[in-house]
Amino acid sequence: MRKIFIQNLFMAFLLAGLFVSVTPASAFGGSVKDDFTIAWKQFHALSKDKKKSQYRSEWEKVAKRFRNVFKKSTRGAYAPKSLYYLGRTYEELGNRSGLKKDFRSAVDYFGRMISNFPSHSWTDDSIFRRAEIRLHKLNEKDLAYSDYLTIVHRYSKSDMYSKARGRLDKMDRSSVRGKEEGRKKPSGTIVPSSTGKNKSGSKSTKRAKLLAVRYTSSESYTRVVFDLDGEVRYRYQILNPNQSVNRPHRLYVDLEDTLLSKGVHKDTQVADGILKDIRSAQKDPRTTRVVLDFNSMQDYKIFPLENPFRLVIDVQAPEEGKVAVSRKPTKKTFKKSKPQKYVPPKNSKKMAGELLEQLGLTFKTIMLDPGHGGKDPGASANGIKEKNINLRFTKILAAKLKKAGFSVLYTRSTDVFIPLEERTAMANIKKADMFISVHCNAHRSSKINGIETYTLNLARNRNAVRVAARENAISAKRISDLQVILTDLMLNSKMKESKDLAKNIHTKSLANVRRNWSVKDQGVREAPFYVLMGAKMPSVLIELGYLTNRTEAKRLNSDKYLSYIADGIVKGVLEYKKQIERYASL
Repeated sequence: MRKIFIQNLFMAFLLAGLFVSVTPASAFGGSVKDDFTIAWKQFHALSKDKKKSQYRSEWEKVAKRFRNVFKKSTRGAYAPKSLYYLGRTYEELGNRSGLKKDFRSAVDYFGRMISNFPSHSWTDDSIFRRAEIRLHKLNEKDLAYSDYLTIVHRYSKSDMYSKARGRLDKMDRSSVRGKEEGRKKPSGTIVPSSTGKNKSGSKSTKRAKLLAVRYTSSESYTRVVFDLDGEVRYRYQILNPNQSVNRPHRLYVDLEDTLLSKGVHKDTQVADGILKDIRSAQKDPRTTRVVLDFNSMQDYKIFPLENPFRLVIDVQAPEEGKVAVSRKPTKKTFKKSKPQKYVPPKNSKKMAGELLEQLGLTFKTIMLDPGHGGKDPGASANGIKEKNINLRFTKILAAKLKKAGFSVLYTRSTDVFIPLEERTAMANIKKADMFISVHCNAHRSSKINGIETYTLNLARNRNAVRVAARENAISAKRISDLQVILTDLMLNSKMKESKDLAKNIHTKSLANVRRNWSVKDQGVREAPFYVLMGAKMPSVLIELGYLTNRTEAKRLNSDKYLSYIADGIVKGVLEYKKQIERYASL
């Protein structure tokens, strides 16, 4: 009897323990699903309540609920929905308050949802709502256009596709974009051009011409550029080696509605580097095919540039000590191989140095790029041409960098024209450790002034779109197109390093100049600059000031002022170098 009593008592304690272990989920806060459901019901009830919905505090209560749901499980099933409804909450609040800060909060939450959950079924809704706010509430037409274009390009099967397509059609017909005919269509490896229609609306019969195929090649990197006299559709595919017939890696590109110009060599043998051979031919009456034969290949990417239209192909060889990855024929770009992790012993200067070398974080050689040149003067205002200031400043900066112990290379040291796509290719071929592109800015308003520094990424605001459009010599609408292209490209592998470098350079140069002059801080920004695309090293673009501002133009024409900026940049480079060395010695 006693034994039975003890067993029952034990079971009672066990059940009590089980009860206690499960109680908190229901008794102390509920499940994530329950919390989301409560917040969702409150949001919709408040939206219909004409009286309560006029109070900010009521919307902030709802926002707090959704925020708590997200914090409970930041990667759970209700995390993306919570971010979406946070965006919706601030959107509704903005509709009632009329304040831009509320709409910007909505844009921010929609953006977080998009970046953290790109494959979620609600992502296209987030992009569309963000675009609508940008277009109708914030007057950010270029960024709205980019959002609509993203839906058309990447979410072609979503329920937002037709709406986004309609918005693009309307914007293309508007007075702002009336000169820009056509739009991008959804594509994988078939990359479309404009609509191919003339002003009368009938299909154009004119075919583009492939004018030239030029290349820059080394043992580890190759950039090939197709020059065309018009925008074209193209498709491409990578073919793996065929050992039985002694065929290397091949990449073929078919250019639709394109004729092969007589000036293009049909077979070009390349003596050195990873590029072995270039073969061009008229595949059929309407298609030109270019085949690139490579000795080895690890990675590749293809992207178009505008004004004039050209197609750029970047190919990376296998890392030293590795063999080329053999894959099935594919129409997608290869994924980058993950870098090996090296962990040196603490307090070992020798091993720290080896780590820097292995991670590609040494800084011995810096390539300076004076923007524009030759037939391209850049900005011109107040009797000054940008190309001349850029070159003058670059030579001042080079002397100071050499004095600090760096080796310096130039993309140009005289007044010559160099295409944008060749500048980073030169840095890659020479294996420079850093790339600094030097420019001067311009604006329609003569009051705008200050220093700003850029790295490669999607443009985050209207001004970044404007600057990138000017430096790339294309329209703001084309920048929106380019932003979509960038989302599908393998971007600069040193993007994080570039941001850190830009912050150091910007902070130090601004502080140094402010010792003698009052200068506005235009900040560190991101934008899709052609000249930075494809760089394999930390890369920044510096805007020294605005030639359209009379005071700043006068300063920029002074060697003393340029010398102060250069001293600051050198300090920024040295500070960044110290940061990297401290990181390696940890």
